Amino acid sequence: MQENEALVKITSAGAISIPRQFRRYMDMQKGEYVKITYQNNELIVRKAVIS
Repeated sequence: MQENEALVKITSAGAISIPRQFRRYMDMQKGEYVKITYQNNELIVRKAVIS
């Protein structure tokens, strides 16, 4: 696997964990939101800003 890839397991509730390295890259903290988009057979995860 490459540095920008990670293998994660989907829980029975359908949840996944974002690996620490990616949370660091995106400066994501516990309790923050992400926006998930389905596009061209891929899931895109973006940090969301809720005001």
